[in-house]
Amino acid sequence: MEWILIFAVLMFVALIFLKKLAAQSSDSSENALGYRQKKTLFTEAERSFLGILDQCIDPKQHRIFGKVRVADIVEPNPTKNRSEWQKAFNPIKAKHFDYVICTVDTLKPVCAIELDDKSHSQTKRQQRDQLLESVCSDANLPLIRVPAKRSYKLEEVKALLSKRFAQTQVSSASDREVESQREKKVKPETAKKLDEINA
Repeated sequence: MEWILIFAVLMFVALIFLKKLAAQSSDSSENALGYRQKKTLFTEAERSFLGILDQCIDPKQHRIFGKVRVADIVEPNPTKNRSEWQKAFNPIKAKHFDYVICTVDTLKPVCAIELDDKSHSQTKRQQRDQLLESVCSDANLPLIRVPAKRSYKLEEVKALLSKRFAQTQVSSASDREVESQREKKVKPETAKKLDEINA
């Protein structure tokens, strides 16, 4: 009977030892692969199109950013239901726009640009594209889709962008007008104090 008890204790100790050994092995294997720096931020096609974009914008008015996370410029509408907010956030949290053009002064996004290569014909990619289009439409952020090519005509790209910039400049002008009107309105208490000072 004693040998059964000793055997059970030894088995228990061996099991604990094996579990610790397995845990240490998995911890070290997570970092065993390591990391390396990629050669470039953009693919050759993305870098080529960036060169065209650089020629199309006025650097005094706009800046181009690449590989921008969707969730950095678009977010779900506020709600008290955290679960509902998270459900809306999850589909965009790991997605990126190829390029985002922003105003120089405030870095407000003017438009997002997607460079569509052959991969965009795949069903999974098309679902992603539809999601981005829907999100941008909801957020009132223009999304420009440009087919990837060997070469681009500068005038065609400028025409695509100028249409979007014209819309944005109109909305920016109206935003500035609203802000100006807000600044002109004086709270009643402030107006009363100003009247007292001037009296």
